[in-house]
Amino acid sequence: MSMSTELPQKSSSLYEWLTTDTPTSRKQARLSSWYRSWLELRSNPMAMFGIAILLALVLIAWFAPLLAPQSPFTQDLAARLTPPGEGGYILGSDSLGRDILSRLIYGSRITLYIVSLVALMAPIVGLFVGTAAGYLGGWIDVTLMRITDIFLAFPKLILALAFVSALGAGIENAVLAIVLTSWPPYARIARAETLTIRNADFIHAIKLQGAGALRIITRHIWPLCISSLVIRVTLDMAGIILTAAGLGFLGLGAQPPSPEWGAMISAGRKFILDHWWVATMPGLAIFIVSLAFNLLGDGLRDVLDPKKNSK
Repeated sequence: MSMSTELPQKSSSLYEWLTTDTPTSRKQARLSSWYRSWLELRSNPMAMFGIAILLALVLIAWFAPLLAPQSPFTQDLAARLTPPGEGGYILGSDSLGRDILSRLIYGSRITLYIVSLVALMAPIVGLFVGTAAGYLGGWIDVTLMRITDIFLAFPKLILALAFVSALGAGIENAVLAIVLTSWPPYARIARAETLTIRNADFIHAIKLQGAGALRIITRHIWPLCISSLVIRVTLDMAGIILTAAGLGFLGLGAQPPSPEWGAMISAGRKFILDHWWVATMPGLAIFIVSLAFNLLGDGLRDVLDPKKNSK
């Protein structure tokens, strides 16, 4: 008798547990997962150091008119090539007498503009190509992956130079060229993730419910690919900055008198022996921001690594 009275209670509690899987509970579970990830990331001092640098970069770019001591375009030939700390120039002046600190501050806006657009567009292109190739398979997979291999066969900077030469110099064309050369690694990652996911039991269950390929890819495969792509994007930010600086150095990125860091290095290379600060200061800015993105990427990899989370 006692057993018969307990069974309904267990069945009732199981039913109540199953029925609590509501959108609200799923949202709370996601928020809890994000909070745990944040706590783990916060325990990594190097990742937090990278975040601090990037937050400072964003604030500097946002408040550039307030922080810059002078206009980045104002020329003073009488004060040209002033050493750092003299004549009111904290980081010195360039060959046209423009304040290097002010140009670095305003140049952070250009850097963030390029990085943000590339980080948004390149993974999306790679996600589309990779998931379509991995899920649909067949000749679509072969065609898309061979195109991807063609792009990967060329050095990124050389291919970006070819695209910019065809499109014309300018920031927008430089962004487009970097995007066209940056999407193949994301396509590879998305395809590998899709090949693993498409044969999972829950995908077969969704197919039995009548879901089409588009719904399965967009609602169930894309979300599972995001973490791997976020890690790769963060780690690629340094390369994107260097590619943008390389295009600016060669005169194919931001055009004068825009205070782009690569163009500043190019303008100061002829004075590197006698007036080292003209090219060194923008070079240090590129180094610090690239280091910050690498530190953040390493921290995110430790937190979001699917292999680690599956253990």
